[in-house]
Amino acid sequence: MTTVDASFSPVPWLDVPYIRSLVEKAGTEDRQGIEAILAKKKSELDEVKKHSTGALEERELKGIGLEEIATLSSIKSPDLSKKLHDLAKEVKLHIYGNRIVTFAPLYISNLCKNECNYCAFRASNKEIVRTAMTQEEIAEQIKILIDQGHKRVLMVAGEAYQAKNDGFQYVLDSMKTIYSVKDGNGEIRRVNANVAPLSVEDFKLLREAGVGTYQCFQETYDPVVYKKHHLSGPKADYVWRVNVFDRAIQAGIGDFGMGALLGLADWRFEALALKSHISHLEELGSGAHTISFPRIEPATGSEISRHPPNKVSDEDFLNMIAIMRLAVPYTGMIMSTRENSEMRRKTLEVGVSQISAGSRTDPGGYSADDKSARSGQFEVGDHRSLDEVVKELIENGFIPSWCTACEKKGREGGDFLKIARIGAIKKTCTPNALVTLKEYLLDYALPETKKVGNALIEKEVGMLEEPRSANTRATLEKTEKGARGECF
Repeated sequence: MTTVDASFSPVPWLDVPYIRSLVEKAGTEDRQGIEAILAKKKSELDEVKKHSTGALEERELKGIGLEEIATLSSIKSPDLSKKLHDLAKEVKLHIYGNRIVTFAPLYISNLCKNECNYCAFRASNKEIVRTAMTQEEIAEQIKILIDQGHKRVLMVAGEAYQAKNDGFQYVLDSMKTIYSVKDGNGEIRRVNANVAPLSVEDFKLLREAGVGTYQCFQETYDPVVYKKHHLSGPKADYVWRVNVFDRAIQAGIGDFGMGALLGLADWRFEALALKSHISHLEELGSGAHTISFPRIEPATGSEISRHPPNKVSDEDFLNMIAIMRLAVPYTGMIMSTRENSEMRRKTLEVGVSQISAGSRTDPGGYSADDKSARSGQFEVGDHRSLDEVVKELIENGFIPSWCTACEKKGREGGDFLKIARIGAIKKTCTPNALVTLKEYLLDYALPETKKVGNALIEKEVGMLEEPRSANTRATLEKTEKGARGECF
């Protein structure tokens, strides 16, 4: 296997030698520098809060740069971590309020032609059963998710498509199937997609099929580490993968989800590279709609997955999420069921704004009884049902949300990011979240969840300013009478 020079920068916007120098510098805690950055960002946040109206430049909370990220990533003292976490939570509340978007992944296939040595789906792994669900099977899985109360789905496919299923057309057909399923008052209103990097032409087809957010993880931005773990297949091409969002922009797609698989390379390198990538997309008039923070979890047939080369501690994990909340304040941040329930609770307190619930990572998994299915991509850490997650969110003061109003009203891509940057998106997020919560309580919730949910709605509506409070009450009344999909 050929090696990669540690100083090599595969793309112009990723300055690998500079990032390596910052990572090395971050090895020693810089208390004075850390406290100065946190004090400055707190002051900026307090000033922005004074300008709920007026010039846009006065209302936008700016992110932090690479050197500031590196300095904050040197935190080792618990008291500094607490200050960082508290500020990140305050920033999240300023941008998005206390709503938490919920969704479920739907794995439609686990066929793959790549050799990623940390993944159960890799081509040579004989320990899993290979499946590409039929459209009928996909519809059955979606009905199960709808009956649980889901309205947002992340469609995931292994990076190989069978000729008998018309290749990439299989993905497009699957999206059409997902959108087509109706059951009672339920339907899937937004389909996000995590599929192999595409050409501009295929991205155009994906856009026409109604994709919400296109999600693709670089896995690791460190080119040396990338080479070690991506042995063959299309995914072995670092540059093709890392330029994926540039091609999506050319095709007219505006919402992107990115992330790195934490545990392959130094997490500080990944944080700095993510910020570099987002800055590049901002120069193209876009940005990151979401960032995910997946840590490597055990995967069937992968020894590396059980002993990650750069395992990320819980403390560093929480710090990274909080740092990225300060680095890109406007971005949605996702926590999956890779983590256990205790860790997921903690991440909600440091900036996470979206979570999956009741997840399965194997095709057909929602109709299977065995929660340790060996055909999944990785082991799930939180096995709670959607209703259990919703009830806990409510009890902890969060508003579970299935809102898709931005799609309906055309607030996508750059338009959404402009509103989010100035903290205005929560003015519509909160009322819309309350309406979707009411839908869930009426159609799917268990009795105790209904009780605590209705109490939360009454409390939150009372906290809204007029005329937003009265308008929200009117919409909630329409929902009580049978209306669905109402939004502001």
